[in-house]
Amino acid sequence: MTTEDPPPIRRLADWDPAQLRDLAAEYDTPLYVLDQGRVRENVANLQTAFHDEHVSYAVKANTVRRTLETVEDAGLDAECASAGEVQRAVDAGFSTVRYTAVNPPSEDLDHVVALHEAHPEIDLVVTIGAVDTLDALVERDYAGPLAIRVNPGVGAGHHAKVTTGDAPKFGVPYDRVPDLADEIVERGYDLVGLHAHAGSGIHGEDDLAAHRELVARMGDLARDLDHDLDFLNVGGGLGVPYHPEQDPLDLDAVAEATRDAAGDLDAQLGIEPGRYVVADAGVLLTTVNTVKPTPETTVVGVDAGMTTLLRPAMYDAYHEIRSLADDADDRDEVTAMVAGPICETADVLGRDRRLPRPECRDVFAIGNAGAYGYEMASTYNSRPRPAVVSLDGTGETSVAVERETLSDLTRLEGQQ
Repeated sequence: MTTEDPPPIRRLADWDPAQLRDLAAEYDTPLYVLDQGRVRENVANLQTAFHDEHVSYAVKANTVRRTLETVEDAGLDAECASAGEVQRAVDAGFSTVRYTAVNPPSEDLDHVVALHEAHPEIDLVVTIGAVDTLDALVERDYAGPLAIRVNPGVGAGHHAKVTTGDAPKFGVPYDRVPDLADEIVERGYDLVGLHAHAGSGIHGEDDLAAHRELVARMGDLARDLDHDLDFLNVGGGLGVPYHPEQDPLDLDAVAEATRDAAGDLDAQLGIEPGRYVVADAGVLLTTVNTVKPTPETTVVGVDAGMTTLLRPAMYDAYHEIRSLADDADDRDEVTAMVAGPICETADVLGRDRRLPRPECRDVFAIGNAGAYGYEMASTYNSRPRPAVVSLDGTGETSVAVERETLSDLTRLEGQQ
């Protein structure tokens, strides 16, 4: 690796603490910080490793407009899971969009079909995971190309809630795909591809083994179908090391293993990473409100919580936490629980963390917050969502998403 090559992972310790303190002071907290320069580096890493494959960005990982524009400019296409994501992708300038419809509501299909009719210049493919979705598209006179989402019976991921490849919710059962493929063609549609996805946060050897098995099964299916395909998309889910002691993925080895598992194909092999593109490009900044010693631990109350960053409460996910106090290195360490302001026991961002003795008004940074951070934020407990600031990679900073206010929360309720 040369000094010009993008590093495989950006750790929380690699962020400039003085810059983060300044951002917290200028924009207040809770605050998401997204570094577009790092997004570009991650895209470059993927393009280097998967040099012969079609690489799309799984938009659901982070739909902030500034980030979508960065990804599009860097050369990736868009993989979307909802009509709203399709619209965001189009608005951000993507010209190739794949919509993988998961039990799509009627309103989603109405919107996507209308968008396809209004923008014939956009290469839009709808990927269906049920026969009923095909029927619904026929009813709407959709005339574009179709792909099939396959349930290959192989799943992997960092948590059971994000393991999709063997979950019955997702995709057409493997052995029923040939019949659906025939029906699609008989109804006059252009069948252009197959799609499958093992799960999210694939990192360990067991996960990678499941990914290889999925790819191998999908390669066999693509070769056995009596239809020519343009692409075989074997999903994303490439994991990043959330724990500081974890090693990053050997992306070149994963790419080579994916190619080997797929075997010889007439269709183009494709992947759709989301987390890998944006996770380490984002941090969450939060301010200490209270410090409460208890017999069990020191409870550090901060102004970010499960409504700001849901992953710890929903998935028991680990995010590294760092004190940005300018004298942090001179303080004694304590064992702490970092907890938010939400009235729920689950509202904990980190347990049993060794941190410099915290004080009120200290600012903490929470790492790997660029994926499924702001994207999963909510207004539970009537808490406005945080602001997002964007670093453009040259030192310039701008607001990408304004901070919500209490008035924003009640704006749609009308006059009482």
